[in-house]
Amino acid sequence: MQGRYKYDLRKKGTPVAEQQQATRSANIARKTNETDIQLNFNVDGSGVSEIETDVPFLNHMLDLFTKHGQFDLQVKAIGDIDIDDHHTVEDIGICLGSTLRDALGDKKGIKRYANVFIPMDEALAQVVIDISNRPHFEYRAQYPSTQVGSFSTEMVHEFLWKFALEARITLHVIVHYGQNTHHMIEAIFKALGRALDEATSIDPRVKGVPSTKGVL
Repeated sequence: MQGRYKYDLRKKGTPVAEQQQATRSANIARKTNETDIQLNFNVDGSGVSEIETDVPFLNHMLDLFTKHGQFDLQVKAIGDIDIDDHHTVEDIGICLGSTLRDALGDKKGIKRYANVFIPMDEALAQVVIDISNRPHFEYRAQYPSTQVGSFSTEMVHEFLWKFALEARITLHVIVHYGQNTHHMIEAIFKALGRALDEATSIDPRVKGVPSTKGVL
């Protein structure tokens, strides 16, 4: 895994005069007997995604996550989908979490916390994030169906849990209600993008890291 840090005054969410943070991006190449993944993640992006995996529904969700979080994300993944989607979905979550952790570096100046509600027609999802360096995941969702097309809804849990674990963040995901499984999952990924965008944004009032411990 290789992180990249370069100084760029186009930091989103902060006036140019107050820019103090490097553009934050990282990439990873991860190859196992089950998957071969190349992934690049730019926290300070513009909502551009290039997603190539053999799991179409995940491609759609990652595109939504990227667009609504104003990130840049490139993913190319090949996996053993002749067995099922599990390894591909799980390993992309691992890679995305790893690059987020690497891209944020020492986390100086970040807002750290975010709480976002997103409606998708009849569905309402909530995502709460603490970029805490303490991995924890809470998930409250009950779907009307176990599949969306060929995609198993239990893969949503696997992706989010592995993402939170590798990113070392506290992540709470709650679907308050909904009738359409696609809408419910879509609301989660949109909320995840918006919440992560807010939590990683630089607050010019924060000196150092936002923790009384002095480190995250």
